[in-house]
Amino acid sequence: MITAKKLVKRFGLKTVLKGMDFSVEQGEFVALIGPNGAGKSTFLRILSSLTRPSMGMVRVAGYELPKQAAEVRQRLGVVSHQPLLYVDLTASENLKFYGKMYNIPNLDARISEVLEMVGLTKRKNDLVRTYSRGMQQRLAIGRAIVHDPDVVLFDEPYTGLDQDASAMLDEVLRTVAARGRTVVMTSHDLARTEDIATRFDVLTRGKIAASATKDDFGRGNLLSFYKNVIAEGRNE
Repeated sequence: MITAKKLVKRFGLKTVLKGMDFSVEQGEFVALIGPNGAGKSTFLRILSSLTRPSMGMVRVAGYELPKQAAEVRQRLGVVSHQPLLYVDLTASENLKFYGKMYNIPNLDARISEVLEMVGLTKRKNDLVRTYSRGMQQRLAIGRAIVHDPDVVLFDEPYTGLDQDASAMLDEVLRTVAARGRTVVMTSHDLARTEDIATRFDVLTRGKIAASATKDDFGRGNLLSFYKNVIAEGRNE
C-alpha cells in the first residue's frame, strides 16, 4: 500500500532523509517512532504530497508521488498537528464541506456514521470553536476519514491532549484501524502507541534503523526496544 525506496530529502545543505526505505502492507498499523529531528514529520508530509522528495521513489495506493499527487489525495486521509477545521462552522457543516470536495454519495448518512464513530453525535450542531482540544482532534479524524480513504496518516495525534482526551482518542484510532485501513502514525507516546499499532519502525539519522512487532520484543517492552536501537545507532 505504501512503498518508499532510497528516499532522500534535503533542505538546503541539511539532509533529513538519507536513502530511507519503507513499506507498509494493506491493513497494517505502523508506528513511526524516533528522536526529534529524525525526519518523521517530513516523511509524512512527503506521503501526503505536501513536500516533494529530493530523490528516490514513493508510491501510495498504487500511485507514484509527486506526479500522481491528485490520485493519491483521493485515497488518503491526514491528521496533522493542526486540526484544519473551520471553527465558526458546526461539526456537521465541517464534514459536509469536506465531503462535497470528494463528491461522496449519500453524504448526510456518511456524516452521521462518522460523527457516531468519533463520538460527536450529541455535539454535531455546536460550533467547533466551543470544542475542547480533544473534541477537535476527534473531529479532525472524522474529517480525514469521511471519504473512506485507503490510507490514513497521523502526525503526533496526542499532542496537547489530557489523559481523558487521549483515552478517547485511543478508541477512535482502534475503530479506524479495525475498518481495515492502512495507518501510519508518528508519536512520542510509546505506551499508547504500543497498545494500538501492529508494527513499530524506528527512524533515526534519516533511515529506518529497525522494524519490529510486539511478538518480536515482547508486550510492554517497546521502550526498551526503542532505547536499544537508538543506543546502537550512537555507537556505530
